[in-house]
Amino acid sequence: MPTALRANTEPQDASPGLLRTPPHNVDAERALLGAILLNNRAYEKVGDYLLADHFTDPANARIYSALIKLIEQGHQANPVTLKTYLERDELVIAAGGMKYIAGLANSVVTVINAGEYGKIIYDLFLRRELINIGEEMVNGAFDVQLDETATDQIEGSEQRLFDLASSGSSEGGFKTFSKALKDAVDLAEAAHRREGALAGVTTGLTDLDKKLGGLHPSDLLILAGRPSMGKTALATNIAYNAARYFRTTDRAEDRGKHVAFFSLEMSAEQLANRILAECSRINSHSIRTGSLSNEDFDRLVHASTEMGDLPLDIDDTPGVTVSAIRTRCRRLARQAKNGEGGLGLIVIDYLQLISASRSEKAENRVQEISAITRGLKALAKDLKVPVLALSQLSRAVEQREDKRPQLADLRESGTIEQDSDVVMFVFREQYYLERGGEPARRDNETSDHHHERIIEWQQRCEQAHNIAEVIVAKQRHGPIGTVRLHFEAEFTHFTDHIDNEYVPSQME
Repeated sequence: MPTALRANTEPQDASPGLLRTPPHNVDAERALLGAILLNNRAYEKVGDYLLADHFTDPANARIYSALIKLIEQGHQANPVTLKTYLERDELVIAAGGMKYIAGLANSVVTVINAGEYGKIIYDLFLRRELINIGEEMVNGAFDVQLDETATDQIEGSEQRLFDLASSGSSEGGFKTFSKALKDAVDLAEAAHRREGALAGVTTGLTDLDKKLGGLHPSDLLILAGRPSMGKTALATNIAYNAARYFRTTDRAEDRGKHVAFFSLEMSAEQLANRILAECSRINSHSIRTGSLSNEDFDRLVHASTEMGDLPLDIDDTPGVTVSAIRTRCRRLARQAKNGEGGLGLIVIDYLQLISASRSEKAENRVQEISAITRGLKALAKDLKVPVLALSQLSRAVEQREDKRPQLADLRESGTIEQDSDVVMFVFREQYYLERGGEPARRDNETSDHHHERIIEWQQRCEQAHNIAEVIVAKQRHGPIGTVRLHFEAEFTHFTDHIDNEYVPSQME
C-alpha cells in the first residue's frame, strides 16, 4: 500500500494519559473522492457497499453524500455542480470550501485504484465499529443491571457483531450467468447421484417428503394450526425422525448433525415425554401418572435406551429472542468434528412466543412479529439449515363453515407468509366433528330429515377418524396441495396414511 494511503493503525503507547486514535485514513478518502470527481464511473466500483457514514472526516462524508445524490439522479458530479449543494455547508467551509473540492479533483493522477480506496475506507469503518462494540461490552459489563444478566449481554453483543458482519460487504456484486449455470449443474449432478433420494432433511413421512422434497437448507418453513390440531405433535415427530436420520444415515455430509428444538411452550421433560410416548406406543398420560403395567414399563425403558444417543437438543427457555436463538444455534453448529456433526435442523415451538429483542421492539406486535420472521429467515440463510417454526392461527377459522385454514388466517402478520419459503397448515376435521357433537334437531325439521343428518354426521366422523391433513398452502420452489396423514392422538403419533383400498382384506 502506498505510504500516503497507509491507515493510521500503528500500535501506540497505551500508558495512562495517552489516547489511541481509532484507525482511519483521510488520504484514502480524499483519493476516492478525487477519483469520482475526475470520472463519475469510478463510483460504480464502490457504490454497492460504501456509504457516507463509512468516512472518518465529516467534510468528506458530506461531499460523498452529495456525489451519490447527483450521480444517482443521472447528473454530472464535478466541482461546479457540487457548488450548489455544498458552498454553504459549514463542514465543507471549515475544510476549505470549494477550493478544497477543486483540490481533490486536481490532485488525482488515476482512477484505477478507486476500488481499492473504497475497500480501505470500509475496512477501517468496520474496525472502528468493532472498537465501539468492544467499549460498549466493557461498559455494559461494569454497569450491573438487575434485569440484564451477563448472558443477555453476551447475546446482545453477538447480535451487534452479526448485524455489523451482515450490514454490507465489499466483496458482493453480480454473479455471471456462466458461474450460476455451473452451480446449477453441480446441484443437478448431486441430485442425480442421489438416485431419487431426498435433497433435504427427511420428515420421516413419505408423502410429505414427496410434496416438499424434504426440508431444504436455508428455507424458513411455517407449520401453523389452531389449538388441538396437532402442530406440536407433528413438529415433534419431524424433529425425532430427522434426528434418527442424522444418527443412522450413510450420507457423509449429514452424519452426526444435530436437531435444535426450541420449546417455548412446554418444558424439555414434557417434550421428551411426548417423544417417549410416541416411540414406546404408551399413552403419555399413563407415563405422567405412573399407571403402567410391568410390561409397559419394560417397553418404556427399552425405548428410552434406544433413544438415549439421539442428536436432539432441547432448549426450553421461555421468551427467548431471535438473537439468543442465533447465538445458541451457532454454538451448536461449531461443534462439528472431522467433517461430522454440526447443525442440521432448527425447530421452534412457537413463533408468537418469541420475545422481541430491545433493538426489535416496535409500536405494535405486528411489527415485532415481522422483525422476528425476518430474523428467522436470516438465521436459516446464515447457517444454511432449514428452520421449521410453528405458528398460531387467528380465530377467523372458527367462524367459517369450512374450517380448513387459509393463508389469510396467519396470526398477527402478513410477513409470516411473505418471509417464509413454505407455509403448511395442520387440520383435523375429526376434532371439529366431535366437538360439535351429534346434530341437534332444528325447529320445524322432520324426524326423517334429522335422522338423515345424523347418519351423514356419523359417516363423516368415520371417514375423518384418525385422519389429519397437512395443507401445503405456499411452497416457493415446489407444488402446493394437501397431504393426508394417519394420526393417533393417544400417542401423539403421525404416520403415513394408507387408503383402505390398498389395505389387504383379512380373506386374502
